[in-house]
Amino acid sequence: MTYRATKIVATLGPASSDPAMLEEMIRAGVNVVRLNFSHGVAQDHIERARLVREASERAGREVAIMADLQGPKIRVGKFEGGKVQLEHGAPFVLDAARKEPGDLHGVGLDYKELPRDVKPGDTLLLNDGLIVLTVDAVRGEAVHTTVKVGGELSNNKGINKQGGGLTAPALTAKDMEDIKTAMGLKADYVAVSFPKNATDMEMARQLCNVAGAEHGHKPGLIAKIERAEAIPRLDEILAVSDGIMVARGDLAVEVGNAAVPALQKRMINLARRADKLVITATQMMESMIANPVPTRAEVSDVANAVLDGTDAVMLSAETAAGKYPLETVREMAAICVAAEEHDPVELDADFSGQTFSRIDQSIAMGALFTAHHLGAKAIVALTDSGSTALWMSRHPTRIPIYALTPKIGAQRKMALYRNVRPMLMDTSANRDEALAQAEAYLKVQGVVGAGDVYAITCGEPMGAPGGTNMLKIGRVG
Repeated sequence: MTYRATKIVATLGPASSDPAMLEEMIRAGVNVVRLNFSHGVAQDHIERARLVREASERAGREVAIMADLQGPKIRVGKFEGGKVQLEHGAPFVLDAARKEPGDLHGVGLDYKELPRDVKPGDTLLLNDGLIVLTVDAVRGEAVHTTVKVGGELSNNKGINKQGGGLTAPALTAKDMEDIKTAMGLKADYVAVSFPKNATDMEMARQLCNVAGAEHGHKPGLIAKIERAEAIPRLDEILAVSDGIMVARGDLAVEVGNAAVPALQKRMINLARRADKLVITATQMMESMIANPVPTRAEVSDVANAVLDGTDAVMLSAETAAGKYPLETVREMAAICVAAEEHDPVELDADFSGQTFSRIDQSIAMGALFTAHHLGAKAIVALTDSGSTALWMSRHPTRIPIYALTPKIGAQRKMALYRNVRPMLMDTSANRDEALAQAEAYLKVQGVVGAGDVYAITCGEPMGAPGGTNMLKIGRVG
């Protein structure tokens, strides 16, 4: 099987919940399975997590589970007949107090705070920006608008304010309950929707730690960057998160489509420099919901995210509800591999002028640099927590990184790290025995053969978190 550095996140849904299909998707290249908590109830997610673990075991490949929280419901209410057709120039009222179903003249709101968040002159974008309304006046609980761009508006479509500024909290009462469910099923990552600042992520971390304590579990936290307010605060959000998601749907509606590609590059670069993870998401292979092959534009989109250095590319409806979930994963994997062949490796320039205050981080960087210049077959990290492998994965190299860990939780978490192949292996507490075990294991796995050079890092004493302090260059006899 061709080695692929970029990871694939696939969303589970009706199209991919069959055990045989899920197993095939994992074999085809899925590294992380996303459970979308916007749909279904707690028992659905518990059952799907069980399916994932069982399919993963049958496929012989550990995958991570990501619980994606719904976040605030900034949406219109329901319509009589399910939808209306809005005409350009027509008046339309968004009324937080309205109880009856909507019609051509107006609709109720799931998001009751809207009247306090807007003022005359503001632009509201509904249904991912397909409907555009201008605010004329706010009278009590009613927001009076004029339709600037009309079209079909159906039940529960989302509302964005151009330029951002909606005050909805990132974590709702539902999210807090969902965090308990996610910790019960030991989700490896929790994705937080619509965070505005570091405080939102710190609150999510606290809730996860409290809910996870009884299960002995702490997840990685991913901040979904989809609000305009989050952009000036990227550094502070990154500092308290384990990674970010470039959530291009809502973000594009708030900041404008044209601003997103440059923001994507900036976010990926910022995350890698901060030793954090980054997922690129939304409409990556959208046409494959209905078609067996992607468009040329989608191929370029995925390839560009890979060349930008993203850890993972994500599939949403394509695998949750599309006609071709398995084919989509295969296509995406092939695009990643082809793009990686042209990924520039500039380790010398990457390390120029850098200093490292930690011994374990210095060893990780030394392993990368030495393996690159020796033309090593593999870089191996004996790691308890996965930190060494994470640092190594922040720099582009064509040498695969094999992370050997005794902890299943660390193995699953590392499934998201670019260019890291995590493996479960319990080693001896004796350093020399552990190194010999690692080499023997890699030979059995077909990673290295006679005459191959590899770099290996470990800590002494063995098994101490953050204790990596040794680099050895080995040659297979």
